[in-house]
Amino acid sequence: MTDTSSTGQARGEAPAPRRRALYRLMRYLPLVAPVLLWAVPCWVLLYAGQHWPAPVTAGGTALFVLGLVAMPLGMARGHGRRQQDAAAILGDTLLGASWVLFTWSVLLGVLLRLALAVAGVGDGQDRARAVTWAVLGVSAVLLAWGYAEARRVPRVRRLDVRLPRLGAGLDGLRVVLVTDTHYGPLDRARWSARVCETVNSLEADLVCHTGDIADGTAERRRAQAAPLGTVRATHARVYVTGNHEYYSEAQGWVDLMDRLGWEPLRNRHLLLERGGDTLVVAGVDDVTAESFGLPGHRAHLAGALDGADPDLPVLLLAHQPAFVDRAAAAGVDLQLSGHTHGGQIWPFHHLVRLDQPALAGLSHHGARTVLYTSRGTGFWGPPFRVFAPSEITLLVLRSGN
Repeated sequence: MTDTSSTGQARGEAPAPRRRALYRLMRYLPLVAPVLLWAVPCWVLLYAGQHWPAPVTAGGTALFVLGLVAMPLGMARGHGRRQQDAAAILGDTLLGASWVLFTWSVLLGVLLRLALAVAGVGDGQDRARAVTWAVLGVSAVLLAWGYAEARRVPRVRRLDVRLPRLGAGLDGLRVVLVTDTHYGPLDRARWSARVCETVNSLEADLVCHTGDIADGTAERRRAQAAPLGTVRATHARVYVTGNHEYYSEAQGWVDLMDRLGWEPLRNRHLLLERGGDTLVVAGVDDVTAESFGLPGHRAHLAGALDGADPDLPVLLLAHQPAFVDRAAAAGVDLQLSGHTHGGQIWPFHHLVRLDQPALAGLSHHGARTVLYTSRGTGFWGPPFRVFAPSEITLLVLRSGN
């Protein structure tokens, strides 16, 4: 007993210093990040040996200072108590643009300048100006492409998922997953309707929404969410809360989804039967739910599976991939999640990996648990997706027989 306990404690303590350091960093990130996002590109593009004429340097500096002031102000007024959509659009767009500028200022500021120096191309000023034009060009292309990717109807990603405990009568069951629609300041009611048309074209047996429906209350985003009521499924339409529901009166979203004909699986399950075989379809509230203090809102897997036959296969809806440890311990066969957005704007996925066990796609956990993490159907905040395309997912379940 002593040896086992000591080993477990040692394993548990190993990542603790790194985690504490990460939390300390995250505490100061809101103060430091905006300055870095604007100051680094300003220096690389204007002051790293370009020797631009004074009006160019002064004008460019003024634009960067304006961005540094407008971005946090717009986000605070847009996502704070004021909930001003125009301010949110401005702040979010500037956040995405500054992230892309920062990324490519760092990469091209180092790699391209080094390559030009090794190749002996031009003098210091020529190389510095080449870097400036390269950064601006690459950033403009990526932002235009990323905007188009964010606003388009997602492509359908199709894949088979084999579950050894799934009965033969359920072989070929079609499960469609949408998640992280994030209806928000940009009115996407038409986009929402087209997404639902695409879902209906897939002729699903089961349609799942794993949370983060919107940024804003159900009353505020009702028009964008209304097309969800047109979604069709042979057996059921099921939904669980994401963390963003809890920023915007989560119970209002649960009630609206119920009125739209979706089954809110709040720590409960239903049984899907076909061909003489049965699948347990369960869902839990988001793992952040309890911290918001809403009565009855918490992630409770035991409650979700209460009364279910342990010999039946289980499909679990949980917004965050991080819940998979609990799912694997309970012997869940398949967990469907979202939350990560696949990183949304490269290379943000490196930060996502610090918080979640999976970024996108299929992964295996424990003895039998399969996790599918969607890159999300919509986008959060900045209206850009760079190297992280959105998706509507069709999972065809295959039995082990």
